[in-house]
Amino acid sequence: MSELHPASLDRIDLLQALSPAERANLARQCSWRHFHPHEQIIDRSSESRDVCLIVEGRVRVVNYSLSGREITFDDIDAGGWLGELSAIDNEPRSASIVALTETMVAFMSPRLFQETVTSHPDVAWLVMRRLARIIRQSTGRIMDLSTLGANNRVHAEILRLAKAGKRIGNTAEIVPIPIHSDIASRVSTTRETVARVFSDLARDELVERRGNALVVLDFERLEEMVEDVRGD
Repeated sequence: MSELHPASLDRIDLLQALSPAERANLARQCSWRHFHPHEQIIDRSSESRDVCLIVEGRVRVVNYSLSGREITFDDIDAGGWLGELSAIDNEPRSASIVALTETMVAFMSPRLFQETVTSHPDVAWLVMRRLARIIRQSTGRIMDLSTLGANNRVHAEILRLAKAGKRIGNTAEIVPIPIHSDIASRVSTTRETVARVFSDLARDELVERRGNALVVLDFERLEEMVEDVRGD
C-alpha cells in the first residue's frame, strides 16, 4: 500500500492546526494510493487499522446486509478523514469505504495517528468533535428508523441534504440531484418509494428540478412536515 505521491496534506481538516512542516513530515510517513470510481478503499473484513485521509475526491461509507443490500452511512469529501475508530481501539472495521470519484487517499498508520493526536491537543479535539457528531447522527437515524414511516424518512433525508444548500429566503439547493437508490440506501426503503415521494413533493410544489440541482421551493414547509412527525 506504500505508493509514493507528491501531494500534500495541507487540505486535510484534521491537520490544520499543524505547521506546514509538520504536515509535510506526516505526508512522508503516510502510504498513498489512487482509487477509481466505485473501487473499494477499505473492506469491512480487512485487517487494516489505518486512518484514511481523503486528499482528493469523494468517498462513501457503506455496509451490506446479508441479502447484499447496500446501506449508506455517510459521504466524505476531500479534506475529510475516516477510519479512526479502528486506529483508536484496534477493533475490526465497522464499515467499508468506496470511492465515488477519482480519489487520492493518504493512509496514516495507527501508531502515527495516535502519536499525532496525543501530541497535538487541537487535533485530539477535532477527533472528539467528529466522534460526538457520529453519535448524534446515529442516534437521530435510529430514532427515525424506529418511529417514522418510509415516506417521512425520505422527507427527513431531503431536509438534511437541503440544510447544506440553504439560500437567503425560504429556498435551498441540493447539488447534484440525489440519486433515488442513494436516498433509499440511507433511509432503508426502496427506490420506488423514493421516486414516489419525489413525485409527490414536485406535484405539491415543494421541490423542483433545475439542471443538475434539486431546488427546495419551500424550506420551512418541508421542515415543518418533518418536525410534525418527529414531534420536535
